[in-house]
Amino acid sequence: MKRIFCAFFIITLHSCQVTETIHLNSDGSGSILVEEMRDEQSYQLIAGENYSKEEEYQDTTYVFQDYAKKYRETFAKLTPFEKSVYEKHFPVKVKIKKSSYEKEFRTQLSQQFKTISEVADLYKTEDYADNIQNNYALSAEEHYYSVAFSFDGTRFHRIVKITDPVELKKKQDELATVKERISKFPLKQSFELKYYFPKPIQSVSNTKAVISADKKSLVVTFSLIEVVTNPESTNLEVILQ
Repeated sequence: MKRIFCAFFIITLHSCQVTETIHLNSDGSGSILVEEMRDEQSYQLIAGENYSKEEEYQDTTYVFQDYAKKYRETFAKLTPFEKSVYEKHFPVKVKIKKSSYEKEFRTQLSQQFKTISEVADLYKTEDYADNIQNNYALSAEEHYYSVAFSFDGTRFHRIVKITDPVELKKKQDELATVKERISKFPLKQSFELKYYFPKPIQSVSNTKAVISADKKSLVVTFSLIEVVTNPESTNLEVILQ
């Protein structure tokens, strides 16, 4: 996986905060926003003297479908299966801000949907855009899990499945080698699910979920390292009244 939440897997992962926000309407439509933000205090602790030597600036906004149009010759050569994978990402809007001068590193991936089953696996969007731009094969991707959603009006599911156990083990081993080294730092690295529903919540499968006073929204917070090493821990079922 070339991008796992933040751009630099080992260093930035430990100084990154990720929030996945979903707003669901009564007719099943809604919006999703995944925001990845580098926590500057944490990153500075790990980067040390290299923190002040950064020289990077990017301010980009695009819709995924624009890539297919811009690189239409590459897209036309794809197999029907590859096209179907990319087409699901067509509505996704990406906004990237990387400024070593302002010390702001933030990526936002968003999508409006009529039914939540339409939602793309947003954590793969940037990689797929790179694939089209650079004519990389879809099979070359190193993603090891998938994220999908379902909602029938009463039951909501966040569905995470391991797709490559070998790559998962590789990431687990990579993190095991650095956990001890970074344990002395007070780092901020979190993954939050923030979901808003059209009706009150009756029950949630994760006991750590914090439900709002009106019972129409919830927040579940995970360690980002936990998410990377055990993605299925973020599976969730919410039953509405």
